[in-house]
Amino acid sequence: MKLISWNVNGLRAIQKKGFEEYVQDSDADIFCLQETKLQADQVALDLPQYHMYWSFAEKKGYSGTALFSKIEPLSIETGIGHPLDSEGRTVTAEFEDFYVVSCYTPNSQNELARLDTRLDWDEAFRAYVSALKEMKGVIICGDLNVAHNPIDLKNPKSNERNAGYSIEERQSFTSLLEAGFIDTFRLLYPKQEGIYSWWSYRFKAREKNTGWRIDYWLTSEDLKDRIQNSGIETDVLGSDHAPVVLTLQD
Repeated sequence: MKLISWNVNGLRAIQKKGFEEYVQDSDADIFCLQETKLQADQVALDLPQYHMYWSFAEKKGYSGTALFSKIEPLSIETGIGHPLDSEGRTVTAEFEDFYVVSCYTPNSQNELARLDTRLDWDEAFRAYVSALKEMKGVIICGDLNVAHNPIDLKNPKSNERNAGYSIEERQSFTSLLEAGFIDTFRLLYPKQEGIYSWWSYRFKAREKNTGWRIDYWLTSEDLKDRIQNSGIETDVLGSDHAPVVLTLQD
């Protein structure tokens, strides 16, 4: 089973850059999106092989998540019971063996102005996925807006008080893993350096590979033995993020 997650940073914009061709060629069983930045009446995709589910932000042109699946899920849920659900930050699909959660975690913003809100979200999200885990396996993907350890970004020292690498956000991510989840990329590649999933549009960051690994596939511990590969397609362009890919045994 192949699963792909991609923060597209505007679905309508990336459609002009070969998005549908990439989806067709990648042939994933499940394809998740973050930052779709559109409303229901703006969706125009020709992907008949997928059942498509959306969580739209109330604010136009902002946030938004989606989940496409070749297999029709048993159920779909948007939101986690948090005030930021109005920003369209999650889609959860229930399948026979597990849940898949597509998530776009709030950014703490400049000078950590939204840090308290972000940490409140993290706590609610951790409780939400932990409750799901009591019923069956859980797979979490998306832009989780945190580089967990120094190995996960190019310049850790100069970013210690910046959004996405504050000690508070990193500790919060540690708490999520300690709740029974696995960072699949680090499980397989514990010492791999220089592999990132996001680069600023400024200062030729992608060209210089001055990046951050903030896009993830996490699984609950009970799915550990099914993990075959977890990677980042750094050569796929069109967004400031790269797609992240998880392969599981059926």
